[in-house]
Amino acid sequence: MQDEIDAVGWGSIPGHPDWYEPDRVARGLRALFEAANSVQAADAGSQLGGGGIVHGHSAAVFPAAVVAAPLLLDIAQRGHPAARDTALGLLDEALSSYPHAGFTRVAAPDGSAVPICCAIAHHLRDRTDFLVGLGRRGKSLLADAAAHWRFEIRECVADNSDTAAFGVLAGCLPGGVHAAEMHLAGAITMLSELTLEYPSAEGSLEACLRVIARHPGELPSGAVLFPAECGDRVH
Repeated sequence: MQDEIDAVGWGSIPGHPDWYEPDRVARGLRALFEAANSVQAADAGSQLGGGGIVHGHSAAVFPAAVVAAPLLLDIAQRGHPAARDTALGLLDEALSSYPHAGFTRVAAPDGSAVPICCAIAHHLRDRTDFLVGLGRRGKSLLADAAAHWRFEIRECVADNSDTAAFGVLAGCLPGGVHAAEMHLAGAITMLSELTLEYPSAEGSLEACLRVIARHPGELPSGAVLFPAECGDRVH
């Protein structure tokens, strides 16, 4: 774990210069991993929550929180119970806090600029079995992450003036009409109106969305949709 923490160039991750303190991230993660009691875990949490991955007093989250998220989940799985509780609390705070203007997104492997909250939610969903196993605390964190849904288009069919988009839905798209960002090859296109046509069956992630007033050619296979409201989150 120490090698994984030290392998990250925390200083190269962008963040608001008046609030983000990259040294706090490495120190805080190392201390949290080594914490053997509640006092040590709290001290480590104060490093991470006072300018490391979030700035608690101003309720701001930094892009470093996305890189730290899988490390915090590792600590939650392998560390002292007090370290686990601190790690989960930090993840909850990072997911709910808003980023500063100019530092609202992180780069995905395909070059897309994903909202910080959606990227953190993705890491949380990757540890669904572990979080569910924690009971109420873990399930609550997953429920919060579900609001930051992600839909990958696999196939589209014209339906009058709309398009039925079939694909894989992670998280929970609520009823009603929603706006979304469509990410493809590093570009972002706004979709002003879509609804959930068919929800995922139990045990499946496949779903169908109706994208209003768009034709199939505008919705390429492999494009990924995120909630537009997540892209608008600014501290």
